[in-house]
Amino acid sequence: MFIAQALAHIRGNKAAAGVLHGLPNWVVLFVVAIAILNFSATFLCAQAPGSLPQTPGVPAQESPGTSTDLFVMFGSDFDRPGLLPRANYNVGIGHTFGFLKKDPIGDELTFGYTYENAGTHGFLHTAYGEHTESVGVMKNFPLPKTKTVTGYTWIQSGITSFTGNAHVQNRLDSGVSLGAIVHFNNSNSIWIQESFSKVVTVPWYTTSSIGYTYSW
Repeated sequence: MFIAQALAHIRGNKAAAGVLHGLPNWVVLFVVAIAILNFSATFLCAQAPGSLPQTPGVPAQESPGTSTDLFVMFGSDFDRPGLLPRANYNVGIGHTFGFLKKDPIGDELTFGYTYENAGTHGFLHTAYGEHTESVGVMKNFPLPKTKTVTGYTWIQSGITSFTGNAHVQNRLDSGVSLGAIVHFNNSNSIWIQESFSKVVTVPWYTTSSIGYTYSW
C-alpha cells in the first residue's frame, strides 16, 4: 500500500511525471521500491546504537562482601581464683552477611564447639570435661594504616556440659572476645584473641587463644 501511495504521489508531481512518463508501471514500481529501500537504510543507520543518545545506565548492584570462615583455635583458660591453666580447644564455622555490614553488633554469625579441661589438675585432658556448643555474632572492623591485620569483637552464648561426674551437668555459658586477624591472603589467616567467659555457678575465667582460619 505504501508503494501504491508513493506511486500516486509521483504521478501527481509534474516534474516526476515528466521523467517517468511513458515508462511501464513495473519500472515505476521498481524505482519507487529502490527509493524506499534507500530511505529505510538511511533511517536505520541514523538509529544505530552508536548514534543513539546515551541514557544514564543503572549501576549494577554491588555484590555484598560475604565469606565463610572455618576456624580451629587452641588456647589456655586461666580459671579464677588462682589463675589455674586449663586447655581450651575450639572449632567452628562462621558466615558473614552483606546486609549486616552496618550492624553495630556484628556482621558474622558463628557456631562453634569448645572443649575445656575442667579437672582439678593437668592441662591437656582429664576425665572431667567441659563441652560447650555455642552460637555467636562477630563484628569485623579494619585497623588504621594496614590491610594485613583487622580486628573483631565476638559475643557468644551456649550450653556447657560438665562430664566425668555421676550425672552430666548443663550450664549456661556466655562470653565476649576481642581479637585480631592476620591475613596471609584471601583464604588463609591467623586469629589471636582474648576472651572473658562466665558459666553459671562457676567462677569466671579468661582465655588466650591462637588459631588458623580458612575462608572462602
